[in-house]
Amino acid sequence: MKRRYRRYTFLAPLIVVLEVLMDVSIPYVMSLLINNGIGKGDIGYVLRYGLLMVGLSIVSLLFGILSVRLGTMAGTGFSKGVRERLFHKVQDFSFASADRFSIASLVTRLTTDVGNVEMAFTMCLRMLVRSPVMLVSATAMALFMNARLAAVFLLAIPLIGFSFFYIILRAYPLFQQMLERMDGLNGRVQENLNAIRVVKALVREDYEIERFEQQAQDLKEAQIRAERLLIWNQPVMNLAMYACMIAISWFGGILIVQGQMETGDLMSFISYVTQILMSLMMLSRIFIVLITSRASAMRIVEVLDTPVDLNDDAADPALAPQDGSIVFEGVGFGYYGEERLILNDINLSIRAGETVGIIGGTGSAKSTLVQLIPRLYDVQRGRVLVGGHDVRDYKFETLRGAVAMVLQKNVLFSGSVRENLRWGNEQATDEELEAACRAAQAHDFVTELPQGYDTELGQGGVNLSGGQRQRLCIARALLCKPKILILDDSTSAVDTLTDSRLRAALSERHQGVTTLIIAQRISSLTNADRIVVMEGGRIEAVGTHEQLLESSAIYREVYETQLKGVA
Repeated sequence: MKRRYRRYTFLAPLIVVLEVLMDVSIPYVMSLLINNGIGKGDIGYVLRYGLLMVGLSIVSLLFGILSVRLGTMAGTGFSKGVRERLFHKVQDFSFASADRFSIASLVTRLTTDVGNVEMAFTMCLRMLVRSPVMLVSATAMALFMNARLAAVFLLAIPLIGFSFFYIILRAYPLFQQMLERMDGLNGRVQENLNAIRVVKALVREDYEIERFEQQAQDLKEAQIRAERLLIWNQPVMNLAMYACMIAISWFGGILIVQGQMETGDLMSFISYVTQILMSLMMLSRIFIVLITSRASAMRIVEVLDTPVDLNDDAADPALAPQDGSIVFEGVGFGYYGEERLILNDINLSIRAGETVGIIGGTGSAKSTLVQLIPRLYDVQRGRVLVGGHDVRDYKFETLRGAVAMVLQKNVLFSGSVRENLRWGNEQATDEELEAACRAAQAHDFVTELPQGYDTELGQGGVNLSGGQRQRLCIARALLCKPKILILDDSTSAVDTLTDSRLRAALSERHQGVTTLIIAQRISSLTNADRIVVMEGGRIEAVGTHEQLLESSAIYREVYETQLKGVA
């Protein structure tokens, strides 16, 4: 939290204490006004003490406004800091760390959970200070006014406390469950919106509505279970409050009749009892908020405490890859939470400037293999070398600056085409943008857009076709001027002719760049220097197209199947 917000965090409770002192003083002044002014018909006394009460009320009001303002500024500053820490933490996640949390869960933690914690923090600065200070001060004044009468409401406090904490302890796990159900609902919404075109194309709206309604029903039931306990809190507090007021009025009236208490003192005493009971009610509400916020805080802490399983602390800042050579030495890898390795005993050497195709069935870990090169994941066995050095010897920025990846899922951001392309290189000139787009076979369709390179793209590039998005992502990667270019099934939505032109342009204009191409179409790989065939997380065969047709049964089967499909 910034120093300014820390100052607000300190000042807000201090102002609240001053506000409470003003509030506690008013009933005592009122008792003097009634006993010595109204009771004796002293108009001057009434005016003086009446003005004093008005003055105390105004000062209390000003302190209240100031404390709310300071508390709000501290709370918003606190939540901003928490959100930033969370977001920075997520940015530091390796792919393995990101796999532990669903996207919907992270969104809920960054929004709803931080909002819950902010509300609790702001309440703590004001109400959690005001209530105990008011409780202690008003109790002290009530005892000072009449200790015998104070015993009436003091007997009710243990009963109120017991019932309240019983409700709190029972409700906490229910609120935790409610937040988990909210994660599920957010996940359902996100999945549906991401696949809305598929849903409509397959006429599955009713099915999706049914699934959403089930998730919403689960959340509703969790909320009802939690609230069912909490609804007892207010009636119990009200019952205690009314019972105390009736008892105090009864016994206080008797004391006045007996001449043991003055009318002003009883009215003042009732005001203090009201302040005490209101403080207890306020505390109960605060603790209810704290129940929800504690569950949210634990979820936030879970993210912040996730260990950084990838770091470059031991890396050499001066070390940079001199070429794009890649070596896998006895590499083994498995995802978080899974005992089995999905990559096992991978040994492969790739020369700088070589073009290598990778093919294999679904689940053969092709994408996982190439994600080890820029250390999106860390190997669990063996090592990966780039430019002759273990990838763990490089700083992340240096290593990933030398490796450009175009992933299976094409990601474009809200903004213009030009802004999206410059994610690859912020300093790229317009000429470099055009050259990269020409190589990626994207220039022609970009110039046909309404504003050309300045055309605004919708979130995720929704106003472009799948093939157009893929080509823009390839152009963005080329702007990085990498030593290693990884194309992970990144032309699957591109027609065969455009795919062929793209390969030719890459070969002609980007010589010396080591290129790894993951593809399902063998036609995309036939011109590669070598092709790697993967099966079950292992390398089944390596060779040229012609060599593999002779030596690899898997490759030959895929080739013949695709050949028949074309025919």
